[in-house]
Amino acid sequence: MTTDATMIAPYTAFAGPKLLASGPLAEVAVAVKIATGGMTDPIIIFDNATGKSLDVDLRGSHREIVARLQPPTAAEPDAPAEPRGRGRPKLGVVAREITLLPRHWDWLAAQPGGASVALRKLVDEARRANGDRDRARKARDAAYHFMSTMAGDLPDFEEASRALFAADRRKFGELIAGWPDDIRDHIVRLAFTEHA
Repeated sequence: MTTDATMIAPYTAFAGPKLLASGPLAEVAVAVKIATGGMTDPIIIFDNATGKSLDVDLRGSHREIVARLQPPTAAEPDAPAEPRGRGRPKLGVVAREITLLPRHWDWLAAQPGGASVALRKLVDEARRANGDRDRARKARDAAYHFMSTMAGDLPDFEEASRALFAADRRKFGELIAGWPDDIRDHIVRLAFTEHA
């Protein structure tokens, strides 16, 4: 259960300051279940996309844990269909309400294809233009959440947090250099590596 250099596994478990397992949630949960018998350190599972800890139900056998944590499969063909809502659910289109000023509605109405097409184009354009900045912000926030949980009591935590938010990678690295290896390395992976 390791990661390659360009991607980070979706979940990671720590037993105290030591990395216990990384990978899909079901694999990490089973590794935690196996380890809980002989561990004295608290074990925490993290969602690497957010850096936040998770509560995972570890009751039952390994097979039962894996079954509980598998993503849901497509609905059975014989299952009763839910009432159809607004939008185009088969295409993933969801109808929601938004509030705009009259001048915004006027501008949208004048666009080719109408308001929906214009709004989709504007959102796609903003996502392209801000994609790198949004990814960097999400990575920084995930690193900070993990840091707060695992390193909040370590020396230079507050200064390291400031350096992280200032995007001062050199100072950040210097401040966390003395932290436990697994915690330090995981923070760096969260902050500066693409998420799966």
